[in-house]
Amino acid sequence: MEKEQRRDASNFATGFSDKFEPLEALDIGKAKDFDELAKAMSKTAFGGRTLGEAVDVLHEMASDKECFIVGTFSGAMTVAKMGLLICDMIDRGMLHAIVTTGALMTHGFVESVGMRHFKHKFNMNDEELYEKGYDRVYDTLELEKNLDDTEIVIAKVLDGDKNEVMSSYRLNYLLGEYLHKNVKGRAILKSAYQKKVPVYIPAFTDSEMGLDFAIYNRKRAMKKIKPLLFDSFFDLEEYTEKIQKAKKIGIFTIGGGVPRNWAQQVGPYLDIIEKRVGSGGGFKRFHYGVRICPEPVNWGGLSGCTYSEGISWGKFVPEKDGGRYAEVLADATIAWPIILKAVFERLEKNK
Repeated sequence: MEKEQRRDASNFATGFSDKFEPLEALDIGKAKDFDELAKAMSKTAFGGRTLGEAVDVLHEMASDKECFIVGTFSGAMTVAKMGLLICDMIDRGMLHAIVTTGALMTHGFVESVGMRHFKHKFNMNDEELYEKGYDRVYDTLELEKNLDDTEIVIAKVLDGDKNEVMSSYRLNYLLGEYLHKNVKGRAILKSAYQKKVPVYIPAFTDSEMGLDFAIYNRKRAMKKIKPLLFDSFFDLEEYTEKIQKAKKIGIFTIGGGVPRNWAQQVGPYLDIIEKRVGSGGGFKRFHYGVRICPEPVNWGGLSGCTYSEGISWGKFVPEKDGGRYAEVLADATIAWPIILKAVFERLEKNK
């Protein structure tokens, strides 16, 4: 049996000897704004540190003039009144393409045209809500009437389009154009239209907006009018072309799921185009990534998928080769506004 050896305390490392960065106690009295608070939090631990580091990475990504930034959004962020944060990112040039859910865009469109969402009182059960035309999203209510009225607007927009083939990018562009011409105030699709930022919905049929399109085609069929075609591959190829042309690419993610994975799979797609077709592909990896999502990795789903896992799929540049990533495991309605405010302040200071 080997003799147990005790460590020699005289040879203990100091932390500085291995170039570890020392932590600092958080003194909020010294923080004059969100930027200074985030910098101080980056020198703490746990969730506070990841939030501070996310500010660092997003600021670097937004400051990189060569970087094409993709924003992916899932979850009920527009019902939760986070829509203007997306507008801010578009308007400030921090997003060059958006990948999201049809539900998020539908609820955002409801808000855009002046309809309202409401706080849910939990003394009313879900059966009562159904009878009164209230659709519950956790602690918030969408009105069924809102969705009915939205369908009328979407049908009007589709009536005015002469294309026989539709895609989610095309429909969102048309809805943005409608908002630009007819609605005062800010809106996600309005900002996207004005800044020429494409908005893609990969799982289009999984939403009220997708169902509205299906209803529109059923009504056309009843009138013996040829239905509009919907081709999601238009979205895929249009997005892939933009990524292929970019010098560098970055991704900002709220939540996960289909929007996140669809946006990220462009690297492997370009790879297999080159390998299996022989031309038209390339080698593209995301250089930057910031994710805000409470989903833990151990459930094994897309929403918890880490950037390091994405490296194994050829989606991200490894950190040793210059990749910069931050992942905040938190409720986006708490972390996202703080991170953005800090980044905006830092960008203003560095002008």
